[in-house]
Amino acid sequence: MQAASLGPGVYLKVETGLPTGSFKVRGALWALSQHLTRVEAQGAASAIGPANRSTTAVVASSTGNHGAAVAWAAHQLGLRATIFLPRHPNPVKKANILRFGAEVVEQGDDLAAAYLGAVRFADSTGAFFLNDATDPNVPDGPATIVDEIVEDLPRVDVIYVPVGDTALIRGVARRAKALKPSTRIVGVQAERAPSYYLSWKSGSVTPTDTADTIADGLATRTPDARNVEAIRVLVDDMRLVSEDAMRTAMQRLLRDERIAAEPSAAATVAAFADAPPDRHATVVLLITGGNAAP
Repeated sequence: MQAASLGPGVYLKVETGLPTGSFKVRGALWALSQHLTRVEAQGAASAIGPANRSTTAVVASSTGNHGAAVAWAAHQLGLRATIFLPRHPNPVKKANILRFGAEVVEQGDDLAAAYLGAVRFADSTGAFFLNDATDPNVPDGPATIVDEIVEDLPRVDVIYVPVGDTALIRGVARRAKALKPSTRIVGVQAERAPSYYLSWKSGSVTPTDTADTIADGLATRTPDARNVEAIRVLVDDMRLVSEDAMRTAMQRLLRDERIAAEPSAAATVAAFADAPPDRHATVVLLITGGNAAP
């Protein structure tokens, strides 16, 4: 949709209408279905066939949206899901996970701690760990966002993308460069969770001690080396936005566009407003989720 309030040539790609309120279902459903296809093709249909999937487990760690997406995908495919969240998670996102029948385990103070809990759970139970930061199939789901953008807006010049675990920006950037190589990809992180921004700038993995931001979808502090290498090749620019800038962007989206966006989704608007590109450019800002706590 065109965002007249942000100026001519600016468009919003809004993902809040998907089943869990964020883009994450695209990657979770594709990656989980691909996993099942591989297992069944390896002759394990007796263990994970359509009639026995209710006994099969998947586990994920998340700040909320990926967990809800895995819970939804598991529900669609007849699997059991366990989602590890940091303590005191976003209540809207936790409720999303529970309504699709998944079990929630709260562990640690941040995503890194929840990740370790999910790893231990997978090791002890044999559950499939669907880690959106490293699963090779997850980026293919959000890559379809670009197909939709280019179909509706073939003249697109720049796409702004929130950056959390990088699955989104890796999928979007790779597909955009394939369809229209001149497309510039701008990644956006929170100033208080800049691990991938710092890693992109330096060319080496640069973890941070904390990721204390209202944008829980961007709250990563331990970058993956392969992801850093990928975004160094695919991403043209990286920006940081403040907590206040994200709050202002949320207010602007709600007031001017009637879109209720969570902080990580509004980060693209904040980055654009801070330093717009050439006024003749056709710009798309990804609005990736609407699961803001009240």
